[in-house]
Amino acid sequence: MRRYLLLASAEFRRQSTYRLALAAGITTNSVFGFIRFSIFYAALVGAGGTIAGYDRAQASTYVWLGQGLLAGIGLMSSHEVSERVRTGEIAIDLSRPIDLQLSYWARDFGRAALMLPARGLIPVIVGALTTGIAFAHAASAIPLGILSLALAVSISFLLRYGVNLISLWTLDVQGYANLYLLLMSLLSGFYVPVHIFPGWLQAIAKASPFPSMFQSPIDVISGRVTGGAALQAVGVQVLWLVVLVVVTRMMLWRGSSRLVVQGG
Repeated sequence: MRRYLLLASAEFRRQSTYRLALAAGITTNSVFGFIRFSIFYAALVGAGGTIAGYDRAQASTYVWLGQGLLAGIGLMSSHEVSERVRTGEIAIDLSRPIDLQLSYWARDFGRAALMLPARGLIPVIVGALTTGIAFAHAASAIPLGILSLALAVSISFLLRYGVNLISLWTLDVQGYANLYLLLMSLLSGFYVPVHIFPGWLQAIAKASPFPSMFQSPIDVISGRVTGGAALQAVGVQVLWLVVLVVVTRMMLWRGSSRLVVQGG
């Protein structure tokens, strides 16, 4: 366990060195927060004030929490593992006395531990001071929200990690990464809340792990779902976590058995 804690700590320090990138990310998240809220608010006005239970306060909460969690959860795809497969450096990783999946997972938690407060806190404060944020008063919202957020970070990592592992079967994963980005952005609730999708699209989204990495933590933290509904949302996240762990472990086992790098 100490090895993985050290990896998480090292990744936290590595990410903290890019101060200008952090500042740029905070600015970008804040600006896009206003853009997203403006679009959502215009839709609310056109619909008569509410859409699928979202009023002005809930729409603002959804937008700004999303902007605050965006970098921490790590929605966008990364290519480090696939790049190491392409160069053959993955052979070194596999020969180390440490689990490949757990090592990258620990590093991703270290990244999230920095990004959530560093890039997430200020946009949320900006939103609270301008368009407003409405949080739930339920006592269970905080612990369940923290758990839901940790599960969302893990699910996001496993999905990105799985896309990278496709490189064990193909020379270039960019097309798969682009497809993942398209599906994730739509079905996770990043563009608009899953709750306002038409019925058929909601069914597709809920049959995928994508809402569990973005819509669910926002719902739990904001208090849109409470009590049994909140527990159900977290339970679905746990289910997808187990499924993705099994799938990615199988992918690595099958892929590494056929891996060939220069020099043998």
